[in-house]
Amino acid sequence: MKLFITGIGTDVGKTIVSAIITEALEADYWKPIQAGDLEQSDSHKIKAYISNSKTILHPNSYALNTPASPHLAAKIDGISIDLNGIKEPIAKNHLVIEGAGGIFVPLNKTACVVDLIRVDYKVILVSRHYLGSINHTLLTVEALQNRKINIAGIVFNGGANEESESIILSKTGLKCIGRIKEEPYFDKNVILEYAAIFRENLLGL
Repeated sequence: MKLFITGIGTDVGKTIVSAIITEALEADYWKPIQAGDLEQSDSHKIKAYISNSKTILHPNSYALNTPASPHLAAKIDGISIDLNGIKEPIAKNHLVIEGAGGIFVPLNKTACVVDLIRVDYKVILVSRHYLGSINHTLLTVEALQNRKINIAGIVFNGGANEESESIILSKTGLKCIGRIKEEPYFDKNVILEYAAIFRENLLGL
């Protein structure tokens, strides 16, 4: 199973969700494009969060120096992101792929993050509650569906908002994979707790 983790925007919790899913499935992890924070990248964070010994962390296809939209970060580095240069790693395990920002974050003049999603991927969408998040979530779902991309479900991150979650699930018909509370911190033990909660839903995908 190959799960592509994307979000309704930036800083909605994709890396935390990726860590939980990676731990729950003892899956491999791959972030094709990392922009900025190379010394404390999302791959570094996943390594710090997980406890199992089976996960393999695959290297980024592009590791860019500037924390910015990938197309701009690549330009600053004097390169251009080529989709043909993004080779999915060979994994004998489940594979968790983490995107960058939302699905229409540009990678170059023509391609966006959504163009990284392959036909055999199942998308898990991370939604975080804030004013406007219903709109952003529904827009993302509709864009994915218009491209005939398989959406496995939604993870809600942050303080509970039953009204928002209810209307999103009702309008999209999608499954809620799980909910993450507004935790004071995340470490291996917290990730393990959520992994146990999420595991059954994930294995049913």
